[in-house]
Amino acid sequence: MSERFKIVDYQSASPEVKAIYEETMKEMGIPFVLNWFKCQGNNATVLRGNWEKLRNTMLRGKVPFVLKQLIIYNISNLKGCDYCSQAHGIIADSLGKSLTGTDDIKLTADLNSTYIPSSYRKAIEVVTKCALAPRNTTDADFESLRDEGYSLEEVQELMALADLTNMINTIADISGIQIDNELVEPR
Repeated sequence: MSERFKIVDYQSASPEVKAIYEETMKEMGIPFVLNWFKCQGNNATVLRGNWEKLRNTMLRGKVPFVLKQLIIYNISNLKGCDYCSQAHGIIADSLGKSLTGTDDIKLTADLNSTYIPSSYRKAIEVVTKCALAPRNTTDADFESLRDEGYSLEEVQELMALADLTNMINTIADISGIQIDNELVEPR
């Protein structure tokens, strides 16, 4: 685990941090606390703020969850954030059946696959550009999202994903956390 940030497991957490951990497990539908949260468990204020940002950007809104996971995976992979690319890749691939109709196809193997709708591919392209080179974002990028049918509200959600991904990548990289065993162990 991390030597930079102390990993605070559920049992060792303060009551305030435990309450946040419980929210993350409940709302994410997982029976364990992700290492990404545990590396922030020494500071309830930081943890609360980052959890709220993640929850409101990733778990709420109109943009489909599978698209959000593919975007986060792609940006994280291109930035070289091992933790986030693995975690969000696993989640995206587990949701693949919603787009492919089968469990046999890993969406992350080819983000240009015809299994991924063209509107998703365009969103992945534009949001990735916004995350990696925000100053290179153009009006044409926004127009291309509107041309694919995204509303202004959805475009704002997509842009928030660029920001969220940069934040989660930064925390994962500077903390030195490793992928959660619970995510990679066969079920």
